[in-house]
Amino acid sequence: MQSNAPTGGFATKPASYRWMQLFMGIVCMAMIANLQYGWTLFVNPIADKHGWSRAAIQVAFTIFVLTETWLVPIEGYLVDRFGPRPVVLVGGLLCGIGWVLNSFAASLTLLYVAAAISGIGAGAVYGTCVGNALKWFPDRRGLAAGLTAAGFGAGSALTILPITAIIKASGYEAAFLYFGIGQGIVVMLLAMALTDPRHVVSSLLKDKVNRASTHVPQTRRDYAPIEVLRKPVFWVMYVMFVMVAAGGLMATAQLAPIAKDFKIMDVPVNLLGLVLPALTFALTIDRVLNGLTRPFFGWVSDRIGRELTMFIAFGLEAVGILALYRFGSDPVLFVILTGVVFFAWGEIYSLFPSTCADTFGSKYAASNAGMLYTAKGTAALLVPFSSLLTAATGSWHAVFIAASAMNAIAAIMAWFVLRPMRRAQIEDSKIEPSYDDSRASMAGLGLANRDSAKV
Repeated sequence: MQSNAPTGGFATKPASYRWMQLFMGIVCMAMIANLQYGWTLFVNPIADKHGWSRAAIQVAFTIFVLTETWLVPIEGYLVDRFGPRPVVLVGGLLCGIGWVLNSFAASLTLLYVAAAISGIGAGAVYGTCVGNALKWFPDRRGLAAGLTAAGFGAGSALTILPITAIIKASGYEAAFLYFGIGQGIVVMLLAMALTDPRHVVSSLLKDKVNRASTHVPQTRRDYAPIEVLRKPVFWVMYVMFVMVAAGGLMATAQLAPIAKDFKIMDVPVNLLGLVLPALTFALTIDRVLNGLTRPFFGWVSDRIGRELTMFIAFGLEAVGILALYRFGSDPVLFVILTGVVFFAWGEIYSLFPSTCADTFGSKYAASNAGMLYTAKGTAALLVPFSSLLTAATGSWHAVFIAASAMNAIAAIMAWFVLRPMRRAQIEDSKIEPSYDDSRASMAGLGLANRDSAKV
């Protein structure tokens, strides 16, 4: 395992070295993307072979999402403690094992176990790569986190067709087996080349922090996770993350039923010479814009500030959701407005991690961003309420109003609540003793008291 002591080895490496580290993290994210975004391709074949209900099969997906999100703080702690290499190495191994087990699963129990193993592995890779990006790019955190998250959001695009072809030719078991082994091996090989940012010349990264602080205020010290949990500003970010994630999911997760109720699901739509059924077109745009929005809004936030970018993006999402409900019965507008909703939603996976690192520092960035990332799991638990709300009211009206309202509230909170709280927190960081210094002082005080007692 890697030592925590800086080696200074970065002095002999080119300035592009950190970009190579970022690129390897993006590839790792693309390798684990199918665990979430490719799952839908396997549901029907599994049901056809074993006769299990789709609801029972989808429990495995829920298990995956919960283990992938809720264990990231622990995995982030391991990254901050031992560096990225061993965590990604084990994560890649677990991802491979999970999909190999799926290829042999003859019972729902084994399918659920495989989902848990895959989720732990995916969370280890996801949390490490995002945390590493935040540490390597203190001057471009929004862009770096956005590019890394884009690898996960759009990483499955190139493998959807090959997976589909293998399922049709050799069965879903072969697709699970071959891609599980292949993806796991790629992640494990790349893990061996990942470098701990603490092994670089720290003055270089500090200089980049100073140059970035004009538009993006940053803390003057590093906060340990136990300290972060005591800061009200963290919980404001957490609540905002949950509201935006849940609001977007409530609108997008119900896209197929909405298109069906609007009676436009299979209506052909012609945009820029491309003709597809309305729902298929909308889901295709989802894949593209879900990846594009993350680096785009991350890049914007590096230049105009995190809170202003949140205000613009969340406000756009609130308007887009309302417009989708009002004008979505037109097939062309349904596709266009769906694109707006997706584009204004996916940026949460770049804005919140970068804002967290700006507020609480780089040293524990993986742990702290991991704690904030659990908001995705919390938001996912709220999504089923959209179906209950629709059943209770008999229409989609309440769901769209609720989703739009949550985004609007988050937009207002970004500027009028989060912005002043973050500025106050950053000002406090100039005078607060560091966590490590405080522990050293307490230890020294204990030794002094013990020596006094002896005298």
